[in-house]
Amino acid sequence: MAHSGTEITADLIRDLLRARHPDLAERPLRLGARGWDNQVWRLGDDLAVRLPWATADADTLLRKEHAWLPLLAPRLPLPVPVPRHLGEPSDRFPRPWLLTTWLPGTPADLAPATRAQEAADALAAFLTALHEPAPADAPAGRDRGGSLADHDARVRGGLAHAAALDLLSDGTARAARALWADAAAAPAWPGPAVWLHGDLHAANVLTADGTFCGVIDFGDLCAGDPACDLAAAWTLLPDGAADRCLAAYRPAPDPATVRRARGWALARALGCLLISAADHRGRKPTWGPPARAALHRLTATR
Repeated sequence: MAHSGTEITADLIRDLLRARHPDLAERPLRLGARGWDNQVWRLGDDLAVRLPWATADADTLLRKEHAWLPLLAPRLPLPVPVPRHLGEPSDRFPRPWLLTTWLPGTPADLAPATRAQEAADALAAFLTALHEPAPADAPAGRDRGGSLADHDARVRGGLAHAAALDLLSDGTARAARALWADAAAAPAWPGPAVWLHGDLHAANVLTADGTFCGVIDFGDLCAGDPACDLAAAWTLLPDGAADRCLAAYRPAPDPATVRRARGWALARALGCLLISAADHRGRKPTWGPPARAALHRLTATR
């Protein structure tokens, strides 16, 4: 169901397409995924339709992608879904919806990267290309890319909650608290705010043949501290590959940025771990294994 109460079905999507793109309305159509904010339906071989289905702010996120992603996509070395049409709310469906390109590949929460060197180089190249200074009118993030100190209560509370649910051992919880304290105490980012994906967890990156082949879901696109995205070196790559990624990234991150990136990685992995064990609609069981692997990488190397 959409947040508006409208059920999302193939018939609904075909009706929307007949009104805006009748040439596409009879293409094969099937559900691709139910994400956190949107449902994604594959349309033929090369297109997709994304419709808000759960969260109230999904409308704003779709409009943001439509406005900015076509400008950024041409410079990125990994494929991203390029918006083709923004459908406005109507009597048939009272929320915006987005027609985009479809990317082949398997989400990394189902098929993690296994070719460490190739994946590290691909991630570094993608982040180097994305992390250009953003314009003054770049969108703000949903608590992404700012000060880690703003997340202190949430992360510490999340660690306590995960430990209470037996999702973390005592040793891992202690190491995680120490890592977080160090990251939150690191000097702030002194440079210009750069473009950020903002939500680089395993379900938002596609793999093929053991390495990355695409990046999806730019709803949290924003400007801020590059450490927010550099966290992916620990959350997405195989064991031992983070150093190679950071060495290939340009400009080379200073020690304070690495400390902050580890903090962002901890926060993201912890959030995914708790979502994987939640007892409500938003539970994502497949997010658990990559989150546990990331937490092990982070706490085992301190």
